[in-house]
Amino acid sequence: MKYCALLSGGKDSCYNLLHCYHNGHHLVAAASLGPQHGKEELDSYMYQTVGQDAIEFVAQALDVPLYRRVISGAAVEQGSEYGARNPSGEGGVRGDETEDLYELLSTVKSQHPDIQGVSVGAILSNYQRVRVEHVCRRLSLTPLCYLWQRDQSDLLHEMIESGLEAILIKVAGIGLNTKHLGKTLSQMEPTLMKLNNLYGSHVCGEGGEYETLTLDCPLFKSRIHLVETEVVVHSDGGFATVAYLRIKKAELVSKSEADHRQAIIPPVLSEEFSIIRDVVLQSQASTENGCSLDYAIQSSYEPSVSSNLVGNWVAIANVQKAGGTLSPDLCVEDEVRDCFQTLQNRLQQYSLHLTNCANINIFISSIDLFARVNAVYASYFGTSPPARACVAVDLPPGIRVRLDCIAYAESSPADRQALHVQGLSYWAPANIGPYSQAITVDQRIFISGQIGLVPSNLSLPSPRSLAVETALSFQHVDRIVTALKNNSGGGWDGHTQGSLYWLVNSRDIIHVRRACEAFEKNIPTLFLVISALPKDALVEKQVFMHTGQSLVEEDDDIVRRSVSLSSSKEIQQGLLMCTGKFQDLLRPRRLRRLSVFVVKITIFWRRSRIFRS
Repeated sequence: MKYCALLSGGKDSCYNLLHCYHNGHHLVAAASLGPQHGKEELDSYMYQTVGQDAIEFVAQALDVPLYRRVISGAAVEQGSEYGARNPSGEGGVRGDETEDLYELLSTVKSQHPDIQGVSVGAILSNYQRVRVEHVCRRLSLTPLCYLWQRDQSDLLHEMIESGLEAILIKVAGIGLNTKHLGKTLSQMEPTLMKLNNLYGSHVCGEGGEYETLTLDCPLFKSRIHLVETEVVVHSDGGFATVAYLRIKKAELVSKSEADHRQAIIPPVLSEEFSIIRDVVLQSQASTENGCSLDYAIQSSYEPSVSSNLVGNWVAIANVQKAGGTLSPDLCVEDEVRDCFQTLQNRLQQYSLHLTNCANINIFISSIDLFARVNAVYASYFGTSPPARACVAVDLPPGIRVRLDCIAYAESSPADRQALHVQGLSYWAPANIGPYSQAITVDQRIFISGQIGLVPSNLSLPSPRSLAVETALSFQHVDRIVTALKNNSGGGWDGHTQGSLYWLVNSRDIIHVRRACEAFEKNIPTLFLVISALPKDALVEKQVFMHTGQSLVEEDDDIVRRSVSLSSSKEIQQGLLMCTGKFQDLLRPRRLRRLSVFVVKITIFWRRSRIFRS
């Protein structure tokens, strides 16, 4: 796709361009935000503002037009979310510096209406990512974030090896001082690694330890030469010196020959999850026909909307249009609206709203309805929508859509945290629908169903492979959990309270089950055989977790502490939420294999400490 580069001039924004190039995208323009004329630096939560004197040279070296705008806003909204969860409030926050980016990219898009993407050099900042993605969503642009969640030590080394030459133009971290200004990344790598080992400093400067200016990279047509610079000391305290390099004069120098060095592309599967792939492959080789199972349809059963309240949690199941006869005048879009009206009415009985939903599952009668259902579904949510899975199942005649929901009564919006990543990267798949990768509330984590997409292009592996798709679905869940820990400051291990595996072939159950046994121990697990998955995937993994922490009163203050999850109350409450959508199916009659007529699925309980098959 054609794209615009968000350009700070630093190493991250320039190195991400190299990855955009190697992923087949075409750079047509650059955009940059900075302080007003005469002001060399601005304390911005969002943007690198030092080095603006040289930003024109970076754009010229890339040989693309540069669009600039003065930062007029401030960090008005400083929370983990930006915008409103309610779709009526999808706009920005008046006076926030994020809106300067919206205006800038609006200008770029008006001049280049064919651009579809925006290059973003974010590595770790969830704050920055959330706001850039909010702007991109409003402008129908795809964020290209190939550095997101990469290991910083690996990333720094790859930048140097790729031929990117960047110098430090600001220092503001322990162990760094004015003597390091003007040094290249190659010269600074040993020092940065040492500071990381000693003090936990971020190797790539993600904690604000330093900022850079790129003088050369393989995409530059010319190299930037700094003719005259000046060191400006902002403060020289005992803890850390804050100083920057003022660029007084620079020039472009012709490059003798093109640099054909490439960005180092990380493998699609890490070594750890390649083992999962191998387990499935071995299982397929040793089991000729797999495990094919039959199911029965009990057409006499007519489920109705049901709900259950446990503490501040509400589980609602079997939300569908009233009556069992399909009217020829009722389109599927209206059927979705009927479902949401029913869901809203039931939530209101508990003084809840759609914004309280943590997880929603959608069952549709045909995967061909996916796009149409998604379009209507999206209209009910704004920022940070619930986690979800959407699968095709054999619903009863006259029903094309069914929903279930798990919601929580929050005391404040901050009680609910979302991981809603929408940019293309090597990390895990961007959202292909209006849902978050994960929602955390009351120390419970709901992770959306993950199919085995290749994150950089959102395609399934080619050739078709259950083994690779299974390994990728495991890897995606693991990386989502790691990102949640990073964003929350860590300090928790996480305990899986339930895993659901949606499969389109019953013969694949045994292979995926062996992968589970190799990777997960003592976890309640459901294997569900259904009609179809999005993008014609073979397997999808959905997970429910607990952080392993709880809010406790300590010295007249409420703090988070690690707690034991072995109590029956915690287990029962966790399992209720995990299986709320199946509460009409998992009656006390038996907890063995069930042939389920409602959604035409086969359910298995894996052996665990909680249930014995």
